[in-house]
Amino acid sequence: MNNLENFSDGEPSNTETVEAVQPITLVGHFIQGGLVSKTSRTQAVYHPATGAISKEVALADSDLVNHVVHIAQQAFPAWRDTPVIKRARVMFKFKQLLEDNAEKLCELIGQEHGKICHDAQGELQRGIENVEYACGAPEFLKGEYSKNVGPDIDSWSEFQPLGVVAGITPFNFPAMVPLWMFPMAIVCGNCFILKPSEKTPSAALYLAELLKQAGLPDGVFNVINGDKQAVDALLHHPNIQAISFVGSTPIAEYIYRTATSAGKRCQALGGAKNHAIIMPDADIDNVVNSLLGAAFGSSGERCMALSVAVAIGDEIADLVIEKLTHEMQQLKFGHYTDQQNDFGPLISQAHKDKVQAFIQSAERQGAKIVVDGRDAKPVGYETGFFVGPTLIDQVSSDMTSYQQEIFGPVLQVIRVETMHEAMQLINDHEYGNGTCIYTRDGEAARYFSHHIQVGMVGINVPLPVPVAYHSFGGWKRSLFGDLYAYGPDGVRFYTRRKTITQRWPSTQIREAKQFSMPTLN
Repeated sequence: MNNLENFSDGEPSNTETVEAVQPITLVGHFIQGGLVSKTSRTQAVYHPATGAISKEVALADSDLVNHVVHIAQQAFPAWRDTPVIKRARVMFKFKQLLEDNAEKLCELIGQEHGKICHDAQGELQRGIENVEYACGAPEFLKGEYSKNVGPDIDSWSEFQPLGVVAGITPFNFPAMVPLWMFPMAIVCGNCFILKPSEKTPSAALYLAELLKQAGLPDGVFNVINGDKQAVDALLHHPNIQAISFVGSTPIAEYIYRTATSAGKRCQALGGAKNHAIIMPDADIDNVVNSLLGAAFGSSGERCMALSVAVAIGDEIADLVIEKLTHEMQQLKFGHYTDQQNDFGPLISQAHKDKVQAFIQSAERQGAKIVVDGRDAKPVGYETGFFVGPTLIDQVSSDMTSYQQEIFGPVLQVIRVETMHEAMQLINDHEYGNGTCIYTRDGEAARYFSHHIQVGMVGINVPLPVPVAYHSFGGWKRSLFGDLYAYGPDGVRFYTRRKTITQRWPSTQIREAKQFSMPTLN
């Protein structure tokens, strides 16, 4: 979902004994219930608002990954056999600890991602809702039972855990996306290894500490920080049963192909290009307010960000652009601690350069830059990784900036004549993650929601992110795999069905030999 690879941006520095030579904090791993920091390789973690190195993160190698998998394997039998109500009680305690320590978690997110505190709070709340859903495990793991499916024969299905599973998560949601994965996997009886983004590693370690405080046995949940070397070790390890991934489409496809080739279950959520169709009858003031938050919130570093507004007719396009231009002048961006800011910086200098290059390519290919955020320099944070809110008009479907995911605070406007033309644009795009339509016309909304080839659809809802008891996922090249993330699909992904059929034969009746297929006739 993020447009950056979840692998290292640069060459790690090599040290013999990190603890003895590093002048700044070293972020390590969480293994078998405790923090482990010794490593031979590290990578810088930046404070995006200042551009300065704030920490170093330890990078796991294949030997460490093998060690952690072994630890998780040892923990699995006892955790699998722990009654499901006791596993759920851990999640209830974990939920309370998340709420009690929300301020600390949001601080870690802000420090490493740059996300404004109010946005980090929203991210965390969405993650907590997934923990709440996981607390219902005694209900959704009950299985199914049928009596007398044949003469004195009963049959039932059980949902059993897979074993050791792993998750690889992106920088843009350091708490929420991991919480999509491991609470469900763990409450279903699996052991989980999390590999968070090396750009934002600290929130995951804090989640692990809180889970330990909630009573989770050591070894059931482990966190390893790392780059491609760690990812590949997880993908190829024969005792990892399943991989969950969220990131960019090229990496999602690599993860899915590699994991499935190794015989693993895999769900890999990729990129997006989310369109909003603006119908002539839409409430334009509400549309503009929705677009501002959906396009520029979290600096556009969301897989569900609305990055393309498709206006039906020039009159609507002109009006929307006029109102957007005025409102965008009022937007504030800067340091994560200032609650008055609407959004913060991008994650890295490399990503800032990439977003600016997309803006330049749109201008070069004939689009009109209405509001230009390329020279954004908040007072006091001139060296941060900032791009201001950017509005681009006269965009066409053959432009690079339209075809690819920008993943920044950039909103593009495409003008079309009809709703069918707008829908064709969306259906033709390689991504099918999210979309929405603004209209007062119920017939148009119903037609749109039925025929649009996108996995998550909003009607006057700009960010149609499903709640925790539904499931999250796109179509086309936005998702590789058959099952969505979290919700009911999460239960299915982290368990496998076993169906048992039994008969206790009567001592009084001798069964006859039977060579044909058994039936109920």
